[in-house]
Amino acid sequence: MKQIALLAIVGVVAGGVGVATAQDVVPAIVFDMGGKFDKSFNEAAYNGAERFKKETGVAYREFEVTNEAQRDQALRNLARRGATVIVAVGFAQAVPVEAAAKEFPNVKFNIIDSVVELPNVQSFVFKEHEGSFLAGIMAAQASKSGKVGFIGGMDIPLIRAFACGYVQGAKYANARVEVFQNMTGTTPAAWRDPTRGGELARSQFDRGADVVYAAAGGTGLGVLQSAKDQGKLSIGVDSNQNHLHPGSVLTSMIKRVDVAVYEAFKAAKDGKWQAGVRNLGLKEDGVGVAIDDNNRKLVTAAMEAAVKKASDDIIAGRLQVADYRQTNSCPAQ
Repeated sequence: MKQIALLAIVGVVAGGVGVATAQDVVPAIVFDMGGKFDKSFNEAAYNGAERFKKETGVAYREFEVTNEAQRDQALRNLARRGATVIVAVGFAQAVPVEAAAKEFPNVKFNIIDSVVELPNVQSFVFKEHEGSFLAGIMAAQASKSGKVGFIGGMDIPLIRAFACGYVQGAKYANARVEVFQNMTGTTPAAWRDPTRGGELARSQFDRGADVVYAAAGGTGLGVLQSAKDQGKLSIGVDSNQNHLHPGSVLTSMIKRVDVAVYEAFKAAKDGKWQAGVRNLGLKEDGVGVAIDDNNRKLVTAAMEAAVKKASDDIIAGRLQVADYRQTNSCPAQ
C-alpha cells in the first residue's frame, strides 16, 4: 500500500519548557463528540492509542464524550485518578484542558486541533489546508463535469480551512472548475449526522458535481455512501477511508492524529515529552492524501504526478496555500 506524504512527525517546540524525566506512565485519552469509532477523526486518535498499547504493553484509560459538559469532568477525573499523560481530542476541549492543566500542573496534557499555552500542555495543530489542496487537485482532475463539491461538519474556521485549501487546489488544477460548498450545522451535532451528510451530497450531485469531499467526521460517512449509491466519487478525511467504498472513494485527506497521540504517549513514557506547539503539514508528514489498492484504479499517472509536484512545491516554499484561519477569508473564492 502506498500513501503520499504521510508518516513522520517533526515539531516546533515553544521555548522555556523543559524535558520530562522518564517515569511509569499512565496514559489516558478523552475522545470528542462522535465516538471513537467514527471511522474518521476520533478513530484516528484511537488507532494511535492502540499502536502505543501494542508496542509498549502499557494500557491506556479512555473516555468518550457524549455531551459537552462531560469534557471538563472527564479530564479532571482522569488526572485525579492517577493519569500522568492525557490527550484531549478536538478543539472544543481547549478550555477544559486549560482549567485542568492549571489544577494538575504535574500532569502532561496534550490537545489536538487547538493551542493551550501552559508549561504542562503540548498542542498539536495541523495544516489541513495543505492536504486539502492536494485533494482539490485530484477532485478537479477526476471530474468530468467540471463541478466538484465540499461538505463540512460544524461551521467553524477549522473546517473553513479544509474547504479553502480544497478550492485552491481544485482551481490550481482547473481554473474554470466550479466548487459547491455546504456546512452541516453550527453545533457539535454536525459531526454525527450521516443522514444529513447524504442529503447534502445528493443535492450537490443533482447540481452536477461528480466528486465531493467530506470533512465532517461521522457525518461524512453519509457523503461517502451517497457517492457510492449515485455512481459518483467521494473524498474521505482524517483516517484513510478508501476501504469503506473501494472504487468510489477517490482518495482520503489523511490527518495524522494517530501519530500525534502515539507520539504524546511514547514521549511521556521515554522521558522525552515537551510542552509547546507542534504544527504539522506536508513538510512534517502530518497531512497527505492516500493512494492504495482500494483507489489505485481511480488515480491516473497525471493526477499522481500533479499531486507530487504540488506537494514538493509546497514543502519547498515555491507554492503558498492560504490558510483561512489567518484572514477569515479565502482568496480562491
